[in-house]
Amino acid sequence: MNTTRPVADAPAVDWTALRNFAALRGQLRVSLTPRCNIACFFCHNEDDVPPPLTRMDRSQQPRARVYRAEHFLTVISSMMTAGLKRVYFTGGEPLNSPVARDVLTALPPSGPDGSYTLITNGTQVRTHQEWLARTPLDKVKVSLHYFSDESLRAIAGTRIGIDTVLDGIDASREMFERVELNCLLLKENVHEVKSILKFALNRRMPVQFIELVPTDFNDGRADTAISAEGIIGHLRTLTQDEHVEVTGVGQGRRVFRVDGVEIDVIHRDLGRHHVGQCGTCPVRTKCVEGFWALRVDHAGGIQPCLLRGDLRLDVKDAIKEPERLASAVAGHIAQFTEGTL
Repeated sequence: MNTTRPVADAPAVDWTALRNFAALRGQLRVSLTPRCNIACFFCHNEDDVPPPLTRMDRSQQPRARVYRAEHFLTVISSMMTAGLKRVYFTGGEPLNSPVARDVLTALPPSGPDGSYTLITNGTQVRTHQEWLARTPLDKVKVSLHYFSDESLRAIAGTRIGIDTVLDGIDASREMFERVELNCLLLKENVHEVKSILKFALNRRMPVQFIELVPTDFNDGRADTAISAEGIIGHLRTLTQDEHVEVTGVGQGRRVFRVDGVEIDVIHRDLGRHHVGQCGTCPVRTKCVEGFWALRVDHAGGIQPCLLRGDLRLDVKDAIKEPERLASAVAGHIAQFTEGTL
């Protein structure tokens, strides 16, 4: 399902759904590039062709880049003006993008209730440290799905060593007060999960352990996913401070505090935020997240759901008209939440 809808299909402006989504802490996820210097086998690449598929078959390429830095900045500014305040920069690897510096150093003020977060594999943070330190980023989230050269190679198919990733974490901490870790729970790293947790606790960094989200791109290795029950059981030996949060949008999370450090566990047994379109969705049985992010890609698309490329809205023709762009997205979200797309 990869049919993209033109912006002309947007209905009359209805801001209610978009503003409700923002009030529930919905994210704006900006994919600066689909390219990455590693190739984690589980990568969904924000519904673009992920690096491991391109590596195996060069005929499978992601969408061509359309947006320049000023286009990304227009989209971000328009969406923040419309009400979305939590902006996350993703990829691929966002630091692989030729426009990363120009975008991240020129971001508009996020305001008292806004935030900017960079999600990175960490391998290039030290290289770009000079200009990253001058960005208004509020937080850096580093993916740490491995804790040895062996598991890094097995998961990411790279010759880069784990020391480069760990140094990227150190470089991030030198620049930003808020640095967090993400770790997918996999058979390839199950023997290292406790070590990753210990690493985070020793540095007083929050960490999020996440069950694998099944997508068309990782169906072939679905059996590599493991349950979160193991890490949950271990965390319960370290603390009694535990609660579940299902407010807002997206997948609920189980939250632990260990010596004051927050540890989140995201697993499919918790609640998720489904809306009107989800009721008749043909892939709902695979969905473990619900509607929690509005995804902007480098090719001029905006998509409300990771698993439904056919719901992608093409807004590149509206990029020179910020008000038209924002109203088109608002109308698209209204149709999505009402189940009329």
